[in-house]
Formats: sequence, structure tokens, C-alpha cells
Amino acid sequence: MNTQELTRDVVIVGAGAAGLTAANELRKAGLSVVVLEARDRVGGRLWTDVIDGAMLEIGGQWVSPDQDALIETVAELGLETYSRYRDGDSVYIGPDGERHRFTGEMFPVSPETEAVIAEITERLDAMVAEIDPDRPWEHPKAEEWDHITWDAWLRAQTDDDEAVRNLAFATGSAMLTKPTHTFSLLQSLLMAASAGSYSNLVDADFILDKRVVGGLQQVPLHLAERLGDDVLLNQPVRTLEWGDEGVTAYTDELTVHARRAILALAPVLYNRISFVPPLPRRQHQLHQHLSMGFVVKVHAVYDRPFWREQGLSGTAFSPYELSHEAYDNTNYGDERGTLVGFVSDQNADDVFTLSAEERKERILESLSHYYGPEAKNPIVYYESDWGSEEWTRGAYAASFDMGGLHRYGADLRTPVGPISFACSDMAGAGYQHVDGAIRMGRLVAEQIVEAARA
Repeated sequence: MNTQELTRDVVIVGAGAAGLTAANELRKAGLSVVVLEARDRVGGRLWTDVIDGAMLEIGGQWVSPDQDALIETVAELGLETYSRYRDGDSVYIGPDGERHRFTGEMFPVSPETEAVIAEITERLDAMVAEIDPDRPWEHPKAEEWDHITWDAWLRAQTDDDEAVRNLAFATGSAMLTKPTHTFSLLQSLLMAASAGSYSNLVDADFILDKRVVGGLQQVPLHLAERLGDDVLLNQPVRTLEWGDEGVTAYTDELTVHARRAILALAPVLYNRISFVPPLPRRQHQLHQHLSMGFVVKVHAVYDRPFWREQGLSGTAFSPYELSHEAYDNTNYGDERGTLVGFVSDQNADDVFTLSAEERKERILESLSHYYGPEAKNPIVYYESDWGSEEWTRGAYAASFDMGGLHRYGADLRTPVGPISFACSDMAGAGYQHVDGAIRMGRLVAEQIVEAARA
């Protein structure tokens, strides 16, 4: 069955940003590598494609000013960035369904609600400042904070429901893409710490700052190009044998012998590989407490960016809408206008009980509440449904269930014999982002190079 045998210093499973960064770093240090990718393309959760004549960022796309690892990589690969369009008013829809135009960061809520949001945000920023994103479980209150849900903690601070929904939203629907009663305060604080502060996380101008001309998947495409024939597609690893002598990875067509392995895929997919011998019990327990969130990224392309004619930036939010946030996602130099909207967690589950036609109608109806009736008639409409992707199974990344982070967080990156782990799901800074994937790829490569020299 196995027709071809290869021998390398390191075998890397997964050709996303983490795996390809690690492979390039290892190769620079003089080690031989091979990257085995299950899909028929590189990039993992980065995927730029042309759908019905429109270039769409099906996966990740944003570059934030604090994402040094990504910014360095983009520059080093000779790629250019451009700013997201944000001139004009943003839109907020309140509990009464009324549309409000506003500028600046603060949603147009009542002065009382605004005061509550500001005060709790300040408190959260102070808590986040004490958290080391690489070691959140070391905080003296980690266990206590991991035992209370994000929603329950917020509701213990105030009985202002609108304030709670607006505060909860940044780490709930927007980032972890899980209902706010399903993850802990500690997990929420880690999400904020990974972006530098809670204020950064709620600031769309910060988090969603720039895009790459031609699409962010160019980062993994260029990294893969440098590796040439050492990146092999359509090669899901079925079995990984490991021990003191090294590892042997088996795909349907290949056998790869190596001294070390890097698993550079989402941790929820480790169970697709048969480990011989099995991974230690700690890993088995840990991986049962990690799960992906779920968000549908909706792309709507129009003959022109009509919302700009109304003096709107395209930035829109509402914890009461099916599409809880939306942005101007017009491509660089394109005369057509693109909106991107997001439908998250329970809402994402619910829309998939509908027919495709009804789902599209409901989602576009929600966008029309922000931008007016013209939003209902795009010339291209596409839903990025990462929940149905066999080699991802959700979006944007994995997070722990209640109590899981302080219990197992420290084991997430700990190597098992010759096997190391790297992906955005286990990053500190840049957690859940391409920046975190690159950081993890660099970190693991550095550890392997040091061990090889020892």
C-alpha cells in the first residue's frame, strides 16, 4: 500500500501558517523537513478564492497593529497591506430594533448604560493587565475565574442587560464564537490578553485594521513555495508511531521516518490520527475539554459600495441582530463593494436548520437593517461555513470548556516525546489569529533546533 518512503529530520503535519513557518525556520537552521497536508491546498484556515468572479477571503484576513510576527512575515514576503475602509458613520441597532448612526468607539446607548460599559471595561482592562497570555493559569485567581461563566460574571457586575450584551459580545459572538454561558471568565480574559487589552478587543479599528493586497492566503502560499517539493498535499496522516528513536508517519501513499514531528493542525483533529503507542492520558483528557466555536462568515458583493453614498463606513454592530457585526470588505482597487457579515454560535447553528434560500434571505434581511434595502440584492453571495470543513470543524479556533483552561492549559504545548504541537489555537499573543500561528511555528522550531544542537 505505502509506495514511497521518505526520511527527514522533522515531519510536520499541517500546511497552515504555523506548520509552514516552522518548516521554513527549521530549514534555515539546516534541518530537513517534509510537510504533510490533508487538504488539496495549503493555508488551513486561510483561504482566498474567486467565487463567481469575486475574490473572497473565505478564511482569516485581518492584520492588527500589535501583530508583530504577522507584520514582519508579510513584509519579508514582499506583500503589501491596505487599510479597511472606515470613513463615515458606524451603525448600531439597539434592543428596540432602532438603527443609530454613530462615530467613535462607544455604541450610542443611554448615558447610564455607557457609564456602566466604561466602568466594567476599565475593570476588565485592569484584570487583563495581570494575565500572562502564555500562562493565564498562573494568575492567583485563575481557578476562581475559570469556575464562573463569562455571562454570569458580567451579570454579577450589573443588571443592565444592554451593557452586558455589549460587553459580552467581543469575546463571545465575535471571537470565541460560543454562547457566553459556555466558557469561563478566565477564557475571556485570555482572549483579551492575547490582543493586549480588553479595550483593544472591542476596538474594531484596532483589531480589524489592515488587509493584504491579493489576500492573506498569500502568506502560506509564499512560505510553501520556498519549501518546494517538501510540501505534499492530499496526504492526511493516518498513523503516527513514536518513541525514543523518533517517529514514523503513515499516509495512504507515504511512510515518513523522522527524528521529530510537529502537529501543526487544530487540536480538535488530533483524534483523526492513530498514535502508536497512544498519547498519554493527560493529553487524552485535555483534548476532550477543547472545542471549536462556530461562525459563518457571509460575503455580499454589490455593483458598488452603495453604503458609502449614505455616509456610512460599513462598520455595524448589534447583539440583537442575526448578523451581530458587519464591515466594508471591498477589495483593494475594486469598484464593486463587498460587505462581510458574521453569524455566530447559537445563531449559526439555527440558520443551518433552514434551506439555503431561506438562510440567505434571513441573513440579507439582517444586513438590510444596518444598510437599507439595497443590501438585500448582492450580485455575489457566499457563506464561509467552516463547521462543515472536514479538516477544521469550526471557527475561528478551539477554546476550553468551563474549568478546562486552568486545569489543562499548561499541558497544551508540552511536547510528548518527539512530538511537538503548534497552531494558533494554543498561542498566547495572537491567540486565534495568524499572528499566533506564526509565533507558535517559530517557537516550536526554535525548541527543536536547540534540542538538536544540545
